[in-house]
Amino acid sequence: MALKSTIYKIKLNVSDMDRPHYGEYALTVARHPSENDERMMVRVLAFALHASGDLRFGRGLSAEDEADLYENDLTGAIRLWLDVGLPDERLVRKAAGRAEKVVVLSYGRTAAQWWEQSKATLAKLSNLTVYRLSPADSQAMAALAQRGMDIQCIVQEGQIWIGDDGGMVQPVVERVFGED
Repeated sequence: MALKSTIYKIKLNVSDMDRPHYGEYALTVARHPSENDERMMVRVLAFALHASGDLRFGRGLSAEDEADLYENDLTGAIRLWLDVGLPDERLVRKAAGRAEKVVVLSYGRTAAQWWEQSKATLAKLSNLTVYRLSPADSQAMAALAQRGMDIQCIVQEGQIWIGDDGGMVQPVVERVFGED
């Protein structure tokens, strides 16, 4: 019998003074059985940093050729393709051909090594932006994970704070390649 996804209900309040964008989102996030809290919370951070009324979660790890998050325009064309982790460069190139803008939020102990290995190929993509999150920051965010969350994300002058009443994490999202 196959394992089922774990469902997380998240009330996310975003106050992004840099964009400026303010909103409250009721998110239902399915965590795939092979996904850990760290990856799920990085997906939530990616949502918060690109939040809009049209941003949606993809099917996740069960759909390899789909974005972790995406935003379509009114015609159905993909405006934003967002992946977290260390995606295969073939999939990133394919995404760059399908979407107006592609963003990768890399994290983990090998994120720097992944970029160094992929840079020669991916740096040719004009619509790609790559960010990196330190392992300490992604693990601190994983500690926030609960089945029912009420999270605030504040962005001001490039600084990010994300958390709940129990505490805040201040992750540093470093731009490695591309434009904001």
